[in-house]
Amino acid sequence: MSSSPTLIFMVIFFLESLAAMLQNGFMVTVLGREWVRRRTLPAGDMIVASLAASWFCLHGVAILNNLLIFFGFHFVRDYYNTLWHFVNTLTLWLTAWLAVFYCVKVAVFSHPVFFWLKWRISRLVPRLLLGSLVLVGLTVISSAIVTGILKQMIASKSSQGNSTWAERVQAFYRSFHLFDVMLMWSVPFLLFLVSMLLLVFSLCRHLGLMRNYRQDPCDPSTRVHTMALKSLVFFLVFYTPYFLSLVVVAIEITNFQSHWYWAWEVVTYASICLHSSMLVLSSPKLRKVLMTRLWKALDKG
Repeated sequence: MSSSPTLIFMVIFFLESLAAMLQNGFMVTVLGREWVRRRTLPAGDMIVASLAASWFCLHGVAILNNLLIFFGFHFVRDYYNTLWHFVNTLTLWLTAWLAVFYCVKVAVFSHPVFFWLKWRISRLVPRLLLGSLVLVGLTVISSAIVTGILKQMIASKSSQGNSTWAERVQAFYRSFHLFDVMLMWSVPFLLFLVSMLLLVFSLCRHLGLMRNYRQDPCDPSTRVHTMALKSLVFFLVFYTPYFLSLVVVAIEITNFQSHWYWAWEVVTYASICLHSSMLVLSSPKLRKVLMTRLWKALDKG
């Protein structure tokens, strides 16, 4: 019988997950219709649509996985852990590409490589999205195959009574899993941080030039820098706790039981829900469609 705190955290988790799925479904629907109607989509909106679809799937997998755990279907958890790992890793990469896109489009540097990126980034976005999908897919599939082989070896050696060898294989499995997960999660997180730092450096240098030439510090370029930086700061506020929560789970620092497990789930997925809300409200296109639909709903009411 579940305790009252457990039920409360369960209800909060499912409500915030459903709210996030509604928000992300809204973004996918709006941008997907425009993509189908015009047969093209701006590079930034393309990343946002892919990120929203990934968030939608991530919350769906989390709800399904937690329902299976709650009702005692632990034997299928490994399959859903693989799916969760795929969607989660893809989400981190898409978030990193959105930060890189903002940085390249807004920041100003005189390096030839940066000029080349600024000129080519819109054409590179579809390849980056497809490349991330393929890379994450191959990595997760290979990791699942290695994990399955190692688990069979552990079970075989344990049944033969060779506990020492089984412990060594299990230790190797944990090290391999931790290295694989941290590599695939740390690289996009570092890309995100580097993009943000470059944008801060570009803004500081731009403000210094404005002071030297005694120009208006609120010129259009400064406003664009500031808006992009504010968006990335909000992304960082929601992105960092989620990344750190994943690291805690991967390292297995602690094992949550009862209501504390559901409390951890609430905290982990709350950042994605707030991230989705910020993305909807910060996009003029999505905000306009949302307000139009709200006014129509109020008129009908």
